[in-house]
Amino acid sequence: MRAWFGHHLHSFLGTLRRFARTPVATLFNVGVIGIALALPAGLCVALANLQGFAQALASDPQISVFLALDTARGDAEKLHARLKEHPGVRAARFVPREQALAELKANAGLADVVESLAHNPLPDAFVVEARDASPQALERLRDELGRWPKVAHAQLDAAWARRLQAGIKLAGLAVAVLATLFALALVAVTFNTIRLQILTRREEIEVAKLIGATDPFIRRSFLYFGAIQGLAGGAAAWIIIWAALLLLNSGLAELSQLYATRIQLRHLDAADSASLLAFSAGLGWFGAWLSVHQHLAQIAPR
Repeated sequence: MRAWFGHHLHSFLGTLRRFARTPVATLFNVGVIGIALALPAGLCVALANLQGFAQALASDPQISVFLALDTARGDAEKLHARLKEHPGVRAARFVPREQALAELKANAGLADVVESLAHNPLPDAFVVEARDASPQALERLRDELGRWPKVAHAQLDAAWARRLQAGIKLAGLAVAVLATLFALALVAVTFNTIRLQILTRREEIEVAKLIGATDPFIRRSFLYFGAIQGLAGGAAAWIIIWAALLLLNSGLAELSQLYATRIQLRHLDAADSASLLAFSAGLGWFGAWLSVHQHLAQIAPR
């Protein structure tokens, strides 16, 4: 066990020395891998933030029921009682036209427009919360309420959020395809790098085989090289995403002040960061294994 650990430590330290001997080439390879990983990983972060934003807005879907302008208050009260008794309605809140006009007037930049109106153009309305928040149930309830007497229009406020979710799913599929392509590119970069190293160290490998070195022993240093290079590329991708989010959040801080709300993009959490590093190291190891498996067998001691 001690000898096995010593062999692995020797291979690991030897790999680090080879990185140190070619710092420029190492930085270029790590940079290429980092950029290749940062693009799909950054898009995944953007989609996760957008999905969280959409879920927050659509977490409590509501149906707005607008009454006809000539609806008397007594008819509105009857509709309110009917809504409370409906089995598919969890809650219903009446919004009189006077309150709606006051809320519209309170919005920034609209006070002058409201003051210029000769009469109140807004109808009485109900804000309805359904017991079943599934899209199909919400649409059925909206259509049913829209056919009630004295109801001019019924609008499902969360419909746009569901369309956004469908778009996010499609974008997620596109990101998965892009991530697969860039993963193959990472494997190709590692494959080619290891191939060049094997060709450069061909004589050294032949001598090692002559004195009894086994293929697993020779293969070990190359596998370490691929895994460490992939891990460094994953760390570079993490830094690129972190820097991009830092710049974007500094710009969103001004936007948050204008809209009086907190808008901030979240970075990868600990689990996702570890997954990114493990994924990049695994791809580097796999590319190195493919290259060594193909080229090492072609070298025989003379």
